[in-house]
Amino acid sequence: MKLTDTTIKAAKPKEKAYKLSDGGGLLLLVQPNSSKWWRYRYRFNGKEKSISLGVYPGVTLKKARDLRVTASDLLKQGIDPSRHRQEQKQIAAIAAGNSFETVARLWWNHWKHNKTERHANYTIRRLEADIFPALGREPVNEISIHTLLSAVKKIETRGAVDIAKRALTTCGQVFRYAIVNGLAERNPAADIKPEDALKPTKKKNHARLDEKDLPELLQKIDAYDGQLLTRLALKLMALTFVRTSELIGARWEEFNLDLKQWRIPASRMRMKTQHIVPLSTQAIEAIEDIKSLRVDDALLFPSERRDGKLMSNNTILYALYRMGYHSRMTGHGFRDMASTILHERGYNHDHIELQLAHSPRNAVSAAYNHALHLEPRAKMMQDWADYLDTARGGYMIFR
Repeated sequence: MKLTDTTIKAAKPKEKAYKLSDGGGLLLLVQPNSSKWWRYRYRFNGKEKSISLGVYPGVTLKKARDLRVTASDLLKQGIDPSRHRQEQKQIAAIAAGNSFETVARLWWNHWKHNKTERHANYTIRRLEADIFPALGREPVNEISIHTLLSAVKKIETRGAVDIAKRALTTCGQVFRYAIVNGLAERNPAADIKPEDALKPTKKKNHARLDEKDLPELLQKIDAYDGQLLTRLALKLMALTFVRTSELIGARWEEFNLDLKQWRIPASRMRMKTQHIVPLSTQAIEAIEDIKSLRVDDALLFPSERRDGKLMSNNTILYALYRMGYHSRMTGHGFRDMASTILHERGYNHDHIELQLAHSPRNAVSAAYNHALHLEPRAKMMQDWADYLDTARGGYMIFR
């Protein structure tokens, strides 16, 4: 029998939800809380599906029947009513400037200003490759935890767990931007902990040598028969244990040899605060040797092609390969070795961490921390350089 308004109004809630049929796939679902939902059930490509048509009495019996006819007409045209509704919502969201992709690009333009160009470009490329195809057209305020998680886990399935975790973090930043700007009411990423949703990843230790292998490494650096500038870069890296990117991007303007300091600007540091490297006598000698070559007025380590670019990231790594350290030592290995040896020799942990630029920093403490404990750090760096000299001769002692 067809439903009537009298029948609908008389339908009382029960302990469990139950259905009243109007025929042709149109149903009224009466909930235990007294709400009454219209649903249209249909089959598409052999599968049974349903779509919500609203809540009675906001959607009247007549309106529900009209909506059923509209959905039925779509089926006759080979169109899935549920998918059609999603597409219409997506089109409306894009028109209103409220799709996830639109908001994400607004966030990116806001976020990128204090980031390196390389980091900013990498972030937007990852969104374009991994997130926009799945979420780009979705209204930012209607993306559920499960929809977001599905997009992130799709990245995980190809074995890119770290990229999946970073994508989740980036999406969280986009949602926070949307909330602040009145484009969304909640952040679904805030309810997802990566360790609960994604596979754990083993922390990879950078390949490095043991202390007993240090004399041979230093001797091989001294005897390296490749480019002289590469040999000096390896020597300065061993003496200062900065990151490879910090080394190859070094500029003459950053050095004050009278103060015995190398001040790496915040724009080149991962922590985004200036980093001071106290220079030992040996480090200054290496810098003077580099200066005697003076192949570039701005850069210490320009590209061999002299095209205004930096020495390649792989130059240090390939030099270590040529010396017989493939899979045994990397540029980062100098940092790990210095940290281990200095800790074992009883140097202050905070001084070591500051020199490695590991220490946590924030807007309040950054200006203070970058120059913290300079005097003991300078002594530690000179001790380290002296230790390398003795190690080069086969001895493992600090003077």
